[in-house]
Amino acid sequence: MKDFWNQRYGAAEYAYGEKPNEFIKQQLIRLPLGKALFPAEGEGRNAVFAAGLGWQVSAFDISEVGREKAMALAKSRNVEIDYAVKNLEEITFLPQSFDAVVLVFAHFPEAKRSAFHKKLGALVKPGGHVILEGFSKKHLAFSAANEKVGGPKDEGMLFSVEEIKADFSEFEIVELTEREIDLAEGLYHNGRAAVIRFVGRKK
Repeated sequence: MKDFWNQRYGAAEYAYGEKPNEFIKQQLIRLPLGKALFPAEGEGRNAVFAAGLGWQVSAFDISEVGREKAMALAKSRNVEIDYAVKNLEEITFLPQSFDAVVLVFAHFPEAKRSAFHKKLGALVKPGGHVILEGFSKKHLAFSAANEKVGGPKDEGMLFSVEEIKADFSEFEIVELTEREIDLAEGLYHNGRAAVIRFVGRKK
C-alpha cells in the first residue's frame, strides 16, 4: 500500500490539490485553536491549512513522498507542521493529547476500522472534537459510474452512519449526515460523490 501512495504522490502536481477539503475548512474555522492531529494526511493540504489558521498541527502517513510534498507545501505557506512517516499502529501519542482529530477520506480495512477509530478517539481531550469526511457505502455506485471521483472499491472500507456512531460512541454528535456532494479536489476526486460527514464532541 505504501508503494501505491508513493506512486500517486510522485507527480509534481498535488494529487488532491493544495486547497483544504471544504467541509474540514468550514469546521476548523469555527473551533477554538489548539492541537490538531491529521492521520493519513497524504500531501498535507488540510494540515497546512490548519497551521495557517494557528493550530498546532501533527500529522502522519505511510508515504514518504506524501510527507515531502506536505513539508514543501508548509514551507511555501510559511507555516510549520510536525509530520511523521508512520502507520496508525505505530503512533505513540498520549491519550487526551489533542483538541481535534481530523480525518479526511481516511479509509481503513474493514477488520481494523473500528479499532483504529477508537484509538484515534482516545487521543481527543474531553470537550475536543473529531471531524470526519469520508465516502459512504452508497459511493460505490458513483465510483462505478465515474472513476475520476475516486474512493475505495471495497464496500467494507466505506462508511455508514451506524458504523461512525458506534466507532465514536464516546462523542456527542454535533453533526452526522450522509449526503451527495460534488467533489473537485485535484486529479483524483472529481464528480458526484456520496459521503459521510461527522463532527463529534468528546464527552
